[in-house]
Amino acid sequence: MPREPLLLIPGVLCAEELWRGQTSGLADITLPIVTMEHAAHTTIAAIAEAILAAAPSRFALAGLSLGGYVAFEILRRAHGRVSRLALLDTSALPDRPEQTATRREMIGLARDGRFDEVMRRLLPEFVHPDRASDAGLLARMRADAERVGPAGFIRQQGAAMTRIDSRPTLSAIRVPTLVVVGRQDMRTPPPLAEEIAAGIAGARLVVIENSGHLPSIEQPAATNAALRDWLSAGETIR
Repeated sequence: MPREPLLLIPGVLCAEELWRGQTSGLADITLPIVTMEHAAHTTIAAIAEAILAAAPSRFALAGLSLGGYVAFEILRRAHGRVSRLALLDTSALPDRPEQTATRREMIGLARDGRFDEVMRRLLPEFVHPDRASDAGLLARMRADAERVGPAGFIRQQGAAMTRIDSRPTLSAIRVPTLVVVGRQDMRTPPPLAEEIAAGIAGARLVVIENSGHLPSIEQPAATNAALRDWLSAGETIR
């Protein structure tokens, strides 16, 4: 039986390394495709359009953080092309004023040639507090951040802070949906995942223990177990 394509959208300062555990661990049941369009455009709509232009005619879709914002837009534009949806550590809300202010500060640092400072400040905040000094993990995350680069980061921040409110369209999502969140995610904490899951008919919520904002790289085995179950299920909403 042909394996279904799985389109993986990373988050801010993230690239292929974020999904390394999934591209290797799930390759027996799916065809993983990691997009980098999330770092190439300045609006969520433009990212979604670019992804759809290059994507297979039908695919499973997973997005983490910023990738989740893009996934919502893809569903709004091409619901019939998406067979199933996974939303990891993301939010359906628009940017809050304090978030936008922080993004503008980070954009200023990147524009001033201080992208290294951006990475030093943000990357440890993405993971469980116990991993904030994990040199090996931070090196993997830094490799992703450097792949995105300062220009890509600036574009990502612009897209994130101008995103729309996705809550009104949650009820229109009619594909099998998995919502995943790290128990210790401080950036998009569990209540935001609970709100998303409550708004989508039949959605399954999985909380990954001992994980911050990036369970796909912090807890790949637990993340893969949830994704494997989601990928193996039928397309009928449970």
